Order: sequence, then structure tokens, then C-alpha cells
Amino acid sequence: MDLIALTQHMPKPGETVTGDLFYTTPGGKGGNQAVAAARMGALVRMVGKVGTDTFGPVLVGDMRKEGIDVSAIADDPEAASGIAMIMLDGDRQNYITQVRGANLRCDGEQVDAAKAALKTADALMLQLELPFDVTYEVALAARAMGVPVFWDPAPPHPDMERALDAVDIITPNQTEAEFLTGIEVTSTESAAAAAKALLGKGIPTVVIKMGELGAYYATGDDSGFVAGFEIEPVDSVAAGDGFGGALAVSLAEGRPLPEAVRRGCAAGTLAVTKEGAQAAMPTRAEVEALLAK
Repeated sequence: MDLIALTQHMPKPGETVTGDLFYTTPGGKGGNQAVAAARMGALVRMVGKVGTDTFGPVLVGDMRKEGIDVSAIADDPEAASGIAMIMLDGDRQNYITQVRGANLRCDGEQVDAAKAALKTADALMLQLELPFDVTYEVALAARAMGVPVFWDPAPPHPDMERALDAVDIITPNQTEAEFLTGIEVTSTESAAAAAKALLGKGIPTVVIKMGELGAYYATGDDSGFVAGFEIEPVDSVAAGDGFGGALAVSLAEGRPLPEAVRRGCAAGTLAVTKEGAQAAMPTRAEVEALLAK
């Protein structure tokens, strides 16, 4: 669950500032991407854990309303549901602190559920909010079954380097790309350098999300930059998740990478025009309407 506050400027250590707005909204990178993919028309199954606290039933219920198969989301009576405390500044940039709670108690039960789901899957979307070894084991299983692995390496994790052999498409943002490569990504040139470094680590496809600038993509045979769409932002929470859901669905449908990245950019753009995380994920019709302009 995302707990979101808006303030015109971030407090300094020991300082109290007055906020302008507070609200809660279902979030989590996995949940956001599940909703993003479902609204793009995919059949989605979510695997994970929530607590038996107030937030757990709300999180699961909202995904069920989106048509997502939630049968593999377990309840954990010994842990709180994951939360994210999100501060938005006057430019609508976000500052996030996670407490992952029940997410970190995922284990072999979730691995088995994911492996069962992979038998009929066209794509596996992963993040880094669960125990690393659980996520890595599922990625290896998908690779063995020929299911493309989309991995959003967020939040950054020191063990990600050893999992790169299980990634088909990696989708870091600028901060995560720098974490993985040591290259500060501030332009298309530095994005190209970071993408080249990640390709050199054995990843077949790299897509670096660059916020309002757009996205840079690269494979062994092709590379390019897709510019962002000009909009008036409301909040930037979950823009990358909207991008990831649209990208995965588009590639699973067989669309070329440049087109899939452009559709991802459109979805990410639309996500920042609305408040919230899952609530801000655009529908397929909204994405296609923006692309048609």
C-alpha cells in the first residue's frame, strides 16, 4: 500500500514541513505492473504474499477487480503487508521508502506457484521486492521453459549482478542503470554507454527508462531512443511500472522492440497524469489514443 504525501519542498534533517495532500493507494512494483499489463489486455496471474492486516484484503481485492488471477497470493498472519511511504515534491518527483513486510516472507510455496503459472505464460515480469533467491529461482525456471524474463531491477540489489544470466529484457531506470554499470545516465549518449555495458554482461535486450526524456533501447543488432510525450505531470509514482506492463504485453504480442518501447513510453506518460499507483495505470484504449495523436 502506498502512503503518499505532497509537499512543495522536502524537509531537511530535523525540519518539519507542511504538506498539501495525503492519500493511500494500492501499489507495489509487482502489483502495479500486474494491473498495467491487465489494463493493456493481458491475462495476468500475480504471485506473492500480503499480511492479514487492514491493507492485505484491499490490495488483493483491488487486483481481483482488475481481472487478475490472485489465487497465488498468500496471506501471512505473522507479517504486515508491504507499504511504501512516498513523498512528492513541488515538481511531482517522488522520494520513496519501502517496508516490504510479507513480501520478504515469500518462499518455496511462491516458487512452486510461479513455476505452475509459467506452463501457460508468454512472459514473466519480475522486480526486486521479494527475497532475491526466490525471484532468481523463478527466473531460471522461466529461462529453462523458454518464457521471456522481463526484470525490472528495482529497488537496486547487490546480488542482481549474479542473476543477469537469467534475464531476457532488463528495464532499469537511470538510477538503477548507474547502479548496475557505474555509468551515470543523464543523456542518450550515457544511456547508450550503460546499455552497451549491460549487453556486455550477456543480457539480450536492454531498455533504460529515462523519465520524461523517454527511453533508450539496445540489442546486439539494434539500438535507438524513443522520446517522451509532453504532458503536465500530476505525480510520477509508478510511471516506470506503467511502462513495464505495456512493454511486456507489446513484446508478448510480437510487436517490434521500437514499437513496444514507444507504447511503453505512452503508458508511462499517461500514468503521471493521474494520482496514485495502480489507479493511474492506463488502459489499452488510452495508450492507443495517445499514440494516434
